[in-house]
Amino acid sequence: MNTPNIVWTRIDERLLHGQIRITWGKHTEANLILVANDDAAEGPNAAFMQAGMKASAGGEYAVRFFSIQKTIDVISKASPRQKIFVLCNNPKDVARLVEGGVPITHCNVGNMHFHEGKRQIAKTVSVNDADIEAFKSLVANGVTCTIQNTPDQTPVDVLALASA
Repeated sequence: MNTPNIVWTRIDERLLHGQIRITWGKHTEANLILVANDDAAEGPNAAFMQAGMKASAGGEYAVRFFSIQKTIDVISKASPRQKIFVLCNNPKDVARLVEGGVPITHCNVGNMHFHEGKRQIAKTVSVNDADIEAFKSLVANGVTCTIQNTPDQTPVDVLALASA
């Protein structure tokens, strides 16, 4: 079985947008952005969501839209020359990927917006108890989880902020 060349994993509620392409894509030297999200892959608005995200990628990256399960099923078939940037919009999906065998060692947390029932732990990150449990699961599975909006910022441990 092939080990996929995952160069970065990020949680961003907005999924693929300009900041991802311009800032993180260049920083990570990725050549493929894998949006691992059930709604973007198969949801009722998938075509609309994909069109906007493909435009945001600017033609610089190959872009794939896979459900969480399809990502688990096929990522081991990735070519070694694919430098894969995995993009999810919540920690539960990243935890599902890891539990399904996707070899993620670090999860960068970017934007998790404030919604009813969430509490803000950083300028761009708000969490609820389910999010905290997902982060705890990731850490228990050996995944480092840090909040870092842009590469020039110092990464901060998610659970340290969540328990503060």
